[in-house]
Order: sequence, then structure tokens, then C-alpha cells
Amino acid sequence: MEMEMRCKEEIDISIDITPYLFPLSFSLHNTHLHTHCSSCFSLLTPNNPTTNSHPPFYCSPQCSIAHSSIPLSSAEHHLPSSTTSSLLRTALRLLLLYPHIPSLSNRFSKLLTNRHLLTCQNDDVSETIRVGGLAMATAIAKQNDGGGGGLIEPDDGYAVLEIATVALCVVLTNAVEVHDNEGCALGIAVFEHAFSWINHSCSPNACYRFSFSNCSSVLSLESKLCIAPFTHNSQQLKIDSGVLGSSSEFAQEGRMICGPRLIVRSIKRIKKGEEVTVAYTDLLQPKELRQSELWSKYRFICCCKRCSSQPFTYVDHALQEISVFSGDSSVLRSNYKFCRDTADRRLTDSIEDVISEYLLVGDSVTCCENLEKILIEGLNDEKLEGNERKSHFKFTLHPLHHLSLSSYTTLASAYKVRASDLLSVDSEMDLNQSKAFHMSRTSAAYFLLLAGAAHHLFISESSLIASVANFWIGAGESLLTLTRNSEWSKFVNFDSVLSNLASDTNFECSKCSLMDRFKACTLNGQIKSEEFENVSNDFIHCVSDITPKVWSFLVYGCHFLKSCKDPINYNWLTSFESDSCYTHESENVIGVSERAYNDQTGAHILQLGEHCLTYGRLLACICYGPHSQLVSHVQNIIDH
Repeated sequence: MEMEMRCKEEIDISIDITPYLFPLSFSLHNTHLHTHCSSCFSLLTPNNPTTNSHPPFYCSPQCSIAHSSIPLSSAEHHLPSSTTSSLLRTALRLLLLYPHIPSLSNRFSKLLTNRHLLTCQNDDVSETIRVGGLAMATAIAKQNDGGGGGLIEPDDGYAVLEIATVALCVVLTNAVEVHDNEGCALGIAVFEHAFSWINHSCSPNACYRFSFSNCSSVLSLESKLCIAPFTHNSQQLKIDSGVLGSSSEFAQEGRMICGPRLIVRSIKRIKKGEEVTVAYTDLLQPKELRQSELWSKYRFICCCKRCSSQPFTYVDHALQEISVFSGDSSVLRSNYKFCRDTADRRLTDSIEDVISEYLLVGDSVTCCENLEKILIEGLNDEKLEGNERKSHFKFTLHPLHHLSLSSYTTLASAYKVRASDLLSVDSEMDLNQSKAFHMSRTSAAYFLLLAGAAHHLFISESSLIASVANFWIGAGESLLTLTRNSEWSKFVNFDSVLSNLASDTNFECSKCSLMDRFKACTLNGQIKSEEFENVSNDFIHCVSDITPKVWSFLVYGCHFLKSCKDPINYNWLTSFESDSCYTHESENVIGVSERAYNDQTGAHILQLGEHCLTYGRLLACICYGPHSQLVSHVQNIIDH
């Protein structure tokens, strides 16, 4: 029976539609066992109490009391080191709650097992289940034989393996990755069916956030549950009185609640009776990649409105667009399709290889050189294997292609690292200071390009709001960081700039009143759909006016960035109906020496950075709430 969650009432954007939900089972990834609390996932500090020399570690006595018995009782300490993972630990801990679930059941405490589909193919997923289930069964047997408290006591070993396999399938089907504010994956958690029954959409109307407060913190549970289960058999909205599940059950059993908490929040207006959906995958991927990931992980094909659109939506078209140029237009159409698929694979492999090598080796210089070379030069058809007909094609990634967005993200980070590395060698050397300033400036330009490109797609697909929020915040933070570089003093009197801006009502903009509107949103805890649209339009109008005044300064010395005419307004892109929709040529870009810039340039960069941060903060407020840690982080940056 297919389950889903629907709204019990009309919901506007930026509304919490569940109270805090607590996990049934959870575990940190191996890489964070030494750095984060095993109970609440909060970051450990030198002041955190601990009596152990090895994990698990806890941030407070309360977290230790609530969680410390679980690792010993779950038999996870019997897992061999070669197989121990957050996946197996979470599955074993789930069996602590439900040790007597029938192995043939399609439901595990109301959660879908999906066992048949997960194990029907001979692939990595089925192999993970086979190996993991065997390791769990062996650990359970050792726990029972050692007198450490029987986790499961069935009639024979085969039944233990069956139940272990079912628990593993439940985790694979229902677990979500728990991320911190910087997007780092800390671990996984399985939540009650109030969350696990929320289905996926590539154009979702809700998102969720995590809280890592320790067990001693008192959380406000004022938010009510605005959703209810719906079954296609009943054809009516059915309210399940037990939908809060674990939280109330644990309280009744006298068991302390622990683990990272989750709350679901609307990012679109949702009608009464409308299904609530979230995203299970990265929405800035084209349809083919999303479908592939969803099938490999969850064994379903997404049929949401975005995926079912024929032709593709504007966003999905842009995310996979390859530009092609040819000196011989007579053969362009006839030979284009033959080469395009091969070029797409080659460009994908090239970009992914460079990014993977950078993440593995950390060579930021080589990374920047190779990525920018691919973005500028693309591929010529004579380099494509199997192409015997030479027509002098040139294939490049469209500036909104998903690999372009990945490249901008990587380049922004790599140039930031290069600046930091230069200053760490000898921050007093003028040459290093100058190079570091150039690297920081280029990094800020890539952050701004990424934010503008993603926002252009966001206009057509509002469910991209969470990604766009992070990109605008990244752009604003990098721009303000740039203004603090000592190299500014060589051509900008920043004391004068700051003095003038400080007297101008604390950087508030008279055109868009973004600060005033955000303050109202923070006080109310939400923003109305109509008001948000007005704020967004005013924001884009303002940054579109400021950006041309600083863009040539930011991109000075970077050939690829010069070819991007405007990072905010994408009207310069030719229609996708044309085969040659974009060119990396920069004939109209005039390189102007940075020495030509003055105090006004510094003022514009400060204003642009403040606008980006404030708008990103507003988007984050919609996604995560006005008191979330990300919103507080941005506020601290602006205050300083």
C-alpha cells in the first residue's frame, strides 16, 4: 500500500509543518566519531566532558546518560572493523527498539522495508545488504553467546540473518543523511513515519532542517503537526493518532530522547489536502542523473511534474545543455547529434576527474588551471573517438550546465584556498599579499557567478531555494572578506568608505529596503508569498544595478570570467533553440587596470556583499526558520 503525507490545512511558505521529530535510530559516520557527540551530533569542544579514550564521545552528561547504553546493547562492538559503518550501527540500533518484527513483513514499525526491490539486482546495493546482513547476524550471535543481553533470540541462525537483512533494508530505504550548517554529512538517521512517509519530488514544496542541541537543552515544541497520512485505498485524509510515534513512546517508557532532531518546513504555498514532498537527491542535477540516483538508492522512477514534463522544463534543459560551434554550418545539423553524446561524456569525465583529484590531492593550482581550460576550450570533434567525419565542431559546457555550476563551486573554493596558502607562507611579503588579493578577488567572482546562475534557474524552479540561499550567502561572505584584505589600501581609502557608509543608516538600501523587510520576517517568523516575490524582485533590481560597477574589477586577469558578460542578468544568453547559444569569446570586454578603481568601487563591493548576505539570510529563514544556526551565522557576519 502506497503511503503519503498531505496537508491538513492551507499552508503558506516559511511555515513549520511538524514539531521537532526524534529519530528511531541514528549514527555518526566513522569520520566524525572523534569530533562530534554520538548522541546529539553537536561539535565537540575541549570543554566537553569525556571519560573515554575512544568513541563514543559525548558533549554533556545528559547526552551520555541518554545514549551510552545503546552501543553496548546493540552488539555493534562485535562488528569487524572492516565492515563497521554508520549504516550497520544504525540498523543494529533499530533492532533494539523492534527486535521481534517478522522477517517477511513489508513494514518495519510502519516503515517500508523495500527488501524485494533492493535485493532483486546483482549490484552494489544488493552486495552491501548481503555482506552487511551477514556481519550484523554474526555480531548478534556473539552478543547472545557472550551473555551481554540478547538482542534477538529467534529459533535459529537463519532467522537472525533474515531479521538483520530486513533492518538493513529499512535503513537504506528510510534513512536521511544528517548535515551540519556547512553542508557536511555527519551521519544518518531513521525517523518515525511522520517524516519517512513524506515522498520525494524533484519540485518539492517542503524541506527539512536538523537541530543538534544536546539533551540538556529545552526545545520549543509549539509547532503543531500540520500533515496526516493518506492512503490511496481510503481516498480520504486519514489522521493517525500515533503519528508522533517514537517521541511519545520513549517518554512513556521513561527513556530519554536523544539524537539529532528534524523539523519539516514549507518552501511553497501548500493547499489543504495537497501532498507534502521533499527532495531525496540534488535538484541541481539534470533529469537523467536524478533518475539514475533515485533508482540505484531507492528503486523507484520519479514521475513528478518536473520529471514528466515534455519537453523538458527550462531548468532541466539548461542543466544538460552543450553548446556547439562549427565553421561549416552546412554540416552542423547532420553531424551534430553524432558527436554531441560523445562530447557530453568526455566533458563529464574530464570535469569529474579534475574535481575528484582536487578533493583527493588538494592541488588547488592545478585544479584551477585544468577546470578553466575545459570551460574555455571545451572539446574539438577531432578529439572525439570514433568520429571519422571532421567538421571542426567545438563543444563547450553551457554556463548553466550542472557541470559548470560544479566547476564554479570548486573554483571558488580552490581560489580561496590558494589565497590562504599564499598568506600562510609569508603574510608580510608584498608579492604574496598581492597574489593573495588576486586569488580572493577571483574567488569572490566565482561565488557571485554561481549565485547568479543558480538564481536564474531558481526563478523558474522555486524548489531550488535551499541551494540558492547557500550560494548567495557564500557570495556575500566572500565579497565582504575581500574588502578586509590589506591590499585595498593601495588604491582605496577604506576608512573614508566605511565612514560614509556607517553614516548612511547602517548600510540599509533605500531602493529595496531589504534589511527592514528581513527584520519584519524575523519578528513574525515567516514571510507571505506575495511579499517574498516583491522582495526578490527588488533585490535583483538592486544587485543588477550594482554588479556592473564592480564586475570588471572582480574578473580582472581571469580570461574565463571575462567571457561571462553579467553574472546576474542572463539576457545575454541566446535562446536555447539556437545550436550556438553561447560563446566564450570576450571581444567586448575591456581589461581595465585595478589601479583605476577608487573609493566608490570599494563602497559598491561592500553594498553588493551586504545585499547578497541579507537576501541569502532571508532565503535561509524561509527554509530553516528565523532562529536557525545558519541565519544566526549570517547575522553575526553582518553585525561585524
